Amino acid sequence: MLDHWIFIGIFIAIAAVFPLLPIVLARFVAPRKPNPIKLDTYECGMETVGDTWVQFKVQYYIYALVFLVFDIETAFLFPWAVAFDALPLFAVLEGVLFILILAGCLLYCWGKGALEWS
Repeated sequence: MLDHWIFIGIFIAIAAVFPLLPIVLARFVAPRKPNPIKLDTYECGMETVGDTWVQFKVQYYIYALVFLVFDIETAFLFPWAVAFDALPLFAVLEGVLFILILAGCLLYCWGKGALEWS
């Protein structure tokens, strides 16, 4: 029984060291040649004009989140639709419940005006 825990402990130690080792190693190996031109802010190879920190409206983020939710819905429903003929009644009802919950979310977002650009 203890052998299993030793294996898990070694696995966790390697999992912690593996990503941290390149980060720590880069501190010592990476070249350090600071230059004001390298530290300057640029976009697409061109110097920026005006303020570079532009604040976006919250509506863009809400729109993106709603899109993401319904995009994930498609990823979950595609395998369900492919195996629809072989599913038992309980799985079909679960799928219908999932669609109804997402339809309710869509109606809620639509009612709140999250899907309209202004």
